[in-house]
Amino acid sequence: MTDIVDELKWRGLFALSTDEDALRKALADGPVTFYCGFDPTAPSLHVGHLVQVLTVRRLQQAGHRPLALVGGATGLIGDPRPTAERTLNDPETVAGWVGKLRAQIEPFLSFEGENAAVMVNNLDWTAGLSAIEFLRDIGKHFRVNKMLTKDSVARRLESDQGISYTEFSYQILQGMDFLQLYRRHGCTLQQGGSDQWGNLTAGLDLIHKLEPGADVHALATPLMTKADGTKFGKTEGGAVWLDPEMTTPYAFYQFWLNVDDRDISTYMRILSFKSREELEELEQQTQDRPQARAAQRALAEELTTLVHGADQTAAVIAASRALFGQGELAELDGTTLAAALSELPHIRVTELGAVVDLFAEVGLVASKSAARRTVKEGGAYVNNVKVSSEDAVPAKEELLDGRWLVLRRGKKNLAAVEVVAG
Repeated sequence: MTDIVDELKWRGLFALSTDEDALRKALADGPVTFYCGFDPTAPSLHVGHLVQVLTVRRLQQAGHRPLALVGGATGLIGDPRPTAERTLNDPETVAGWVGKLRAQIEPFLSFEGENAAVMVNNLDWTAGLSAIEFLRDIGKHFRVNKMLTKDSVARRLESDQGISYTEFSYQILQGMDFLQLYRRHGCTLQQGGSDQWGNLTAGLDLIHKLEPGADVHALATPLMTKADGTKFGKTEGGAVWLDPEMTTPYAFYQFWLNVDDRDISTYMRILSFKSREELEELEQQTQDRPQARAAQRALAEELTTLVHGADQTAAVIAASRALFGQGELAELDGTTLAAALSELPHIRVTELGAVVDLFAEVGLVASKSAARRTVKEGGAYVNNVKVSSEDAVPAKEELLDGRWLVLRRGKKNLAAVEVVAG
């Protein structure tokens, strides 16, 4: 591998650092023990977290030792959002989410060898800390005027809602995390997103005050954005989660497959583990033949495999191909089929009607007469079989997994019908 700082810069993963030359030297002399934190404010990570998770993986592959922190304490508080106060979750819920996030992060890291990863929880050093000890030993070293300059705090102070002392204190807790990890594990680098820069430097300043001469660093990755101005990781249905129960592997794969051509090069460099040569070749293919979506397919396959495994990825790809007549729909497992069809326009019926009625009802055509024309012109398909009669009525035996029909108009217009009990 090339110098890891150069590699991060080439990939667009180097936004801010406290002292680039000092950090570059520390990483070159390594190994460096570093940490990145994830708060359990939901039962799953989403694709926005992948930037940090995969950067941790990248640094470990470069020979450095990661501490992956899931914040059982900070998750009870919540990093202040620029818009509104967070709803506080009860300790039992947060503890459950800690376990779920740990289970999602662990497969990305190696827990063997000289630079084996360690999972840590900041509740371990905060649960037994009294309020007096916290204020005297930690709070004493923070200056309110500097804390007020943090972007999210400043925005909230300008709003009608303001900010609670609870959320205002979040950066003190995160600063204490860096101090504790420095003392307990020899951690000298904190990594996070650029929106966390105020929190990253808070820990750095605390260590400098309490551990004079400590050589510690902060590194921030840029926030990922979308060319159309919408938020990365969001769809019409909400966030794209890593938990397959919250976002199916099929929907996860489709999210990456549908990345805008203007964004794919950036996303590939940040998230893919392919070599520079492979990425540059895919970038060239996107320029030469954007309709082939080679880069999107490559990224979708790589990330779906990383998050959900090779078997799920193969099932998803088979489903994608089968929906467009390039595979056998009947061979798809019920779970993958249901996940794929739920992403399409679909209707529920209690009994099967004529094909033309179904085409009109699901919205593939504007009317029954338009559906008849589609059949007459040879453009109507049910389960990838061309419909030859305008009066055709699907039989129950044709239902996929006992409940689904896939309707297609032409080559690309898809919809689904689900038959449910009356």
